[in-house]
Amino acid sequence: MTDDTPTAPLTPVAKLDALFAEYNKSDQPGLVVAVRHKGEVIYRRGFGLASIEHAVANTPATRMRIGSTSKHFTCLAALLLAEEGKLDLDAPLTDIIPELPPLHGVPTLRQCMSHTTGYRCYLDMAMLSSGLAVQPAGEALPAQVRQSDVNFDPADGQLYNNGGYHLLSVAIARASGMAFEAFMKARIYEPLGMVDTISAPSDRDVIPGMATLHLPNPEGGWRKGIFVTDEIRGEGAMVSTIDDMLRWLAHMKGPKVVGSETSWAQLKTPAVLKDGFQTVYALGLFRHDYRGVEAIHHGGSVIGGTCAMLTVPSQELDVVMMANGGPANTTALQWKIVDALLEDVLTEPQPVMAAAEPYKHLDGATYHHPSGKFFGFKLVGDKLGISLMGSPPMPILRDEGEILRIGFEDAAMGPFVWKVADLAADADGNAPAFLDFSETGRVVRCAKLPATPPATLDVGAGLVGRYRSDDLAADVEITIVDGKLTATMQARYGYTVATIDALGETAFAVNAGAIPGFVIGLTALPDGAGFVLNSMRTRNMRFTPVAG
Repeated sequence: MTDDTPTAPLTPVAKLDALFAEYNKSDQPGLVVAVRHKGEVIYRRGFGLASIEHAVANTPATRMRIGSTSKHFTCLAALLLAEEGKLDLDAPLTDIIPELPPLHGVPTLRQCMSHTTGYRCYLDMAMLSSGLAVQPAGEALPAQVRQSDVNFDPADGQLYNNGGYHLLSVAIARASGMAFEAFMKARIYEPLGMVDTISAPSDRDVIPGMATLHLPNPEGGWRKGIFVTDEIRGEGAMVSTIDDMLRWLAHMKGPKVVGSETSWAQLKTPAVLKDGFQTVYALGLFRHDYRGVEAIHHGGSVIGGTCAMLTVPSQELDVVMMANGGPANTTALQWKIVDALLEDVLTEPQPVMAAAEPYKHLDGATYHHPSGKFFGFKLVGDKLGISLMGSPPMPILRDEGEILRIGFEDAAMGPFVWKVADLAADADGNAPAFLDFSETGRVVRCAKLPATPPATLDVGAGLVGRYRSDDLAADVEITIVDGKLTATMQARYGYTVATIDALGETAFAVNAGAIPGFVIGLTALPDGAGFVLNSMRTRNMRFTPVAG
């Protein structure tokens, strides 16, 4: 006989227990989780260790960094000052920070909030020049001021930019007459009863009740995570708890104690670029459809920790997760929670990632644009992986029928779009010689680099020498060490050593060893005029030869 008794469906708590079971360990860092559904907190747990060093477990009361989830708090602070007539969010940024150079047009504070200034980012530049060396307080604003070029003109594109949020923080402090941290405490955290939340500019400060940030050591074990600046502010300075963040989400959807309804409506209004392209990013918040429901969210990442905050307003679902360096991917987990708890109301299938089989001819193909941008394809299991600017290949290409897409919500860049028809093999079954791709609605044509790159020393020996970038405030010496082209970049507070590998006649990949997976594109300029560097978030950083 067989037992045909139907299996009882799992309760919401049982579904969540199953989802987080693999993180319930006592020998590694973990995370804290809170889920509220239809007004009831149905899940509030801690997993793993808050401190491996002291064998202290994570609990729902553990404080953690929330990283870039801080950004919409900063936007609300600016909106409060706009309500009082102390800031004009649509005036030129130089009205409040006059030392900034005009460059290709002056962006606004609102464009700082939507990542559409076109400015370069001080944090990205710090890691380019100095690896993980910690920059002291007082360096961020001068780094922004000394730039002589931009990534793009204001509102011509969108590229995630922590530097814009640092400038926003400077504007808040100047307009309010208060230190940024004090303003956030007095005007937002305290009125909302967020008693365990602070803005903490440095990871070197001791904060009671806070989890240690952990990084896996390649040789085994763990190291402490310390952010690369002692003056992180509106770009990602907040330390909070899951309970405080639930209070914040309740306020976001309920009667307003802090900020007017008009300000909150602005906070959730997606940006529109100069050409009319509408983004999925509002003021410090992502807002877009997910499987037929609207999701509003923002994640955060620091050195040794991550955060995810999400709300699905129509279903009264709120999710908060904070991790301190364990294996949990909080961004992926937030969508798994939505899938698990809202399976009866989701009307669309889960996003489909591009399969490897139709695109085998693209495996290993790399494409380059004269501006220095490059990307490549690599099969990752049964999926098609994409490498952006030399990053490790990631299977994040959404298959949407006629196009493959990486959304801004997936990579904080783009969206990047490829037409499936353009990706077809040529008459010989090979990857196409040229490939168009769209970044934020703008199409550029890229050429395929040779399948077998030229020998690096054959095409790169002419790069040997010394170079300077005043924008980066760094010097580079390129030498040949043990038969490899090697770059040593020296800045005021640190240095990086990287190997240079040829991709083509003038295109190179710079593998910065200080930060695993941090790859920079180098394009050699003609006639020995130097080179330009391009990273994920910094474009056209020029280095010129230094005599002698």
